[in-house]
Amino acid sequence: MNDTASKPILILGGTGKTGRRLAERLAARNLPVRLGSRSATPAFDWENTATWEPALDGVGAVYISYYPDIAVPGAAETVGEFASLAATRGVHRQVLLSGRGEPEAQRAEEMVKASGAVWTILRCAWFAQNFSESFLLDPLLDGEVALPVGAVGEPFVDADDIADAAVAALTQLGHENQLYELTGPRLLTFAEASAEIARAAGREIRYAQISHAAFDVMLREQHVPAEIVGLLNELFTEVLDGRNSHLTDGVQRVLGRSPKDFTAYANETAATGVWSK
Repeated sequence: MNDTASKPILILGGTGKTGRRLAERLAARNLPVRLGSRSATPAFDWENTATWEPALDGVGAVYISYYPDIAVPGAAETVGEFASLAATRGVHRQVLLSGRGEPEAQRAEEMVKASGAVWTILRCAWFAQNFSESFLLDPLLDGEVALPVGAVGEPFVDADDIADAAVAALTQLGHENQLYELTGPRLLTFAEASAEIARAAGREIRYAQISHAAFDVMLREQHVPAEIVGLLNELFTEVLDGRNSHLTDGVQRVLGRSPKDFTAYANETAATGVWSK
């Protein structure tokens, strides 16, 4: 891991939910960090391959988080192209943020494995932070979460645990060519998760199961970008079908501790006032 200690770690999606937390943790250890985003210098843009080499110049390791999501069509090929370029540039330590039960994400994993890099894959459940830092925040503030999913249990994983796992994979020995499936410690339905947030925030928040057609209309009325509408529709129609309704020991394996429980996330996040109206 000498390169990790002396050369910058490139964090793609460095301002996102996991990338921002990872950057904070690495900086706290006085490790050099380079953020990979359109606003960074040098800029990085997944859609502009000309930006890739400058971002990789002099880098010792990379955290790969694909935008808008690794589940979108074409993501696997793009991630594979980047991983191969990074490996040919001598960036052999690569950590990929992936998703559970997502065929396109699993294809991207195989692409990274085939790149010649020393890889670690963090295959994650739904982020708890989607309720506070993403598309579910506004519905919570409005007092009603309406989604096209019923009594399907999801082991929501905390972005803090993902960031801690990424730090370990990027800076410690023993995580080479390992796949860690990261989940929280228990299953909750979206209705149960909404109820926990309501209790923590001291507010009334309703949950309503709606049709996929109504969900599509709602997203478009909220001016959600078209590519995100398509992604969310796919996730709610395919991935949330029960295939991920089981727990794994990934957090324990990589960090040697239990994952953060959703109640702890809800209480900590409520204390910031983000769900206050």
